[in-house]
Amino acid sequence: MPQHPPFPKKLPPLRLKNVLIVLLLLVGLLPLCLSGLVATNSFRQSLLDTHKAEVQERSGILSTKLTRTGYLHNQDKKDNSLNSELEIIAQSYHGRILVVDQNYRIIEDSFHLAEGRYHIAPEVIRSFRGENATNYNADKYYMVQTTPIYDSLDVKAEDRVVEGVLLFISSTELQRTELQGVGETLRIFTVAVGLLLALISVILASLILRPFAELRAALRKVSVGNLNETVEQNSYLVTAQISEDVNATLRKLRALNESRQEFVSNVSHELKTPITSMRVLADSLISAGDAPLELYKEFMTDISKEIDREAKIIDDLLSLVRMDRSGTVLNRKETDMHEMLEQILKRLRPLAKVNQIELTLHTVREVTAEVDEVKLSLAIMNLVENGIKYNGNQKDGYVQVTLDADHQFCYIRVEDNGIGIPEDQQELVFERFHRVDKARSRETGGTGLGLAITKEIILLHQGMIRLTSEVGKGSTFLVRIPLKYIESSTPAQAASQKKSRRERGKRGEARGE
Repeated sequence: MPQHPPFPKKLPPLRLKNVLIVLLLLVGLLPLCLSGLVATNSFRQSLLDTHKAEVQERSGILSTKLTRTGYLHNQDKKDNSLNSELEIIAQSYHGRILVVDQNYRIIEDSFHLAEGRYHIAPEVIRSFRGENATNYNADKYYMVQTTPIYDSLDVKAEDRVVEGVLLFISSTELQRTELQGVGETLRIFTVAVGLLLALISVILASLILRPFAELRAALRKVSVGNLNETVEQNSYLVTAQISEDVNATLRKLRALNESRQEFVSNVSHELKTPITSMRVLADSLISAGDAPLELYKEFMTDISKEIDREAKIIDDLLSLVRMDRSGTVLNRKETDMHEMLEQILKRLRPLAKVNQIELTLHTVREVTAEVDEVKLSLAIMNLVENGIKYNGNQKDGYVQVTLDADHQFCYIRVEDNGIGIPEDQQELVFERFHRVDKARSRETGGTGLGLAITKEIILLHQGMIRLTSEVGKGSTFLVRIPLKYIESSTPAQAASQKKSRRERGKRGEARGE
């Protein structure tokens, strides 16, 4: 079985303070090093240019003297003073001076080592053509200046004849030593400035990160459960934005905590109320003594109703708990929405008849959607049942269900002409145990959980529900459901799916597939 290379280990998180210190050091040292490098190169070039100019000037003066004295024509009567001058100048530049005649023979050497020998070099040949040439050997640290020696200076330049060449070989070791000294000084300065920059970087990094440290301290207080804490850190725009986001999250958590406490209180109250009623009825029967049979039947009927109401509350609570779980599975299948709505209205028509409510279905177009028929039927049934129970019109009451669709969504509208819902209550009707008219809800047997269940089911279908209502004129619930259900997954689920696919691939390789 082929061995796969191991996945690289995840690097440990970096400390932001260290990153800031390094960045500040780079920002300070890089320009310093670059400017030092530029300054060193500039100084080096300046030294070489100065030395070159001096050598050229000296060579020009010596060439002129050699021409005026006719040095090349009187080789047997050489001017000793001129030879001494050549040697002194060569020594002062730590170099060597050669005089070459027309035959490329060295007639004078300040070192007295090559006299009589021939020296044919490209720069000497160019000088015999009337060119001044300067060559610098950077590896061996010396400079060669070749200057023509003319036969006369009293004629025009174009009429002069080059009779010899002066080679001035000058060492640049002194300039190199001077440059090294400057470089050493610059390095010491760079190290000193680097240490100072390191100290400044540590201080600046601490100052820059102080607001984040304060923000972290405030978040620690929140993490231990103090939801009433307010995080305020406005030193930077990013800390202000984080503070705002954290405070918004805290407000939601406080609201959720209050909602949870209220929910527990409501559940306790709702479950306790039927039990209290049954206790009162039972105690009345016990204390009645010789109560007539009709009274027993009446009280037992009331007890049975309270038991049914208790059972309905428990069933609705269990339904909500099941839907709250992240692993809730929808049994989706292609469903004829018109047929589903027909079945819902068929089951509710007896209730509508008792309440003298006209129940109608209007289908704009035939619709087929991928839904969980059982759960969605429960949601729509809750809407229609509420329209029937809270209609309030004994003569002309109606509940109309309308089915429509476009290329993407299915629309179900449940409209009634009942008592309506006040505007300040419309955002609360989908909360658990919320009742607009508590007395009427008790009479109709409502638990206050129907619309909460409806909303949860619609959200599970990736849909939405919207309410429009006016007191005394009725209410309209609009439900929108996608025709095609699109599977959505969290990052954790996606990673789990990816891991499962990888494991299946390894098993396939092990089997030789």
